[in-house]
Amino acid sequence: MNKNNRNHDSAFKARVALEAIKEEKTLAQLGSEYSVHPNQIGQWRKHLLEELPSLFSDKRKKSDKEGEELKDELYKQIGQLKVEVEWLKKSHYFWTPGKTGDGRTGLSGYPGKPSM
Repeated sequence: MNKNNRNHDSAFKARVALEAIKEEKTLAQLGSEYSVHPNQIGQWRKHLLEELPSLFSDKRKKSDKEGEELKDELYKQIGQLKVEVEWLKKSHYFWTPGKTGDGRTGLSGYPGKPSM
């Protein structure tokens, strides 16, 4: 694989970023040790420092709960729409075969509308 185009797993990134936060070695030394550019290590360190406070906040739980509520609501709507579609398919008033008025045969389109 090309040295300039590597994908590192999250555990590796976390380990290198933690080393950078410790500041026992310079970014250049860490870059040489882990074969990663020092600027990349700096970005991982910055990202880690930005995300650390959110690990202990309730925002994640709240967003997970909101996501579950949204998913439940959408499933409820899907179920309701399926029931409505089935009712419309079975409804003999709406699905009365007949002429559409332009010579083609098809659906009348409206309940109570006489077929031509």
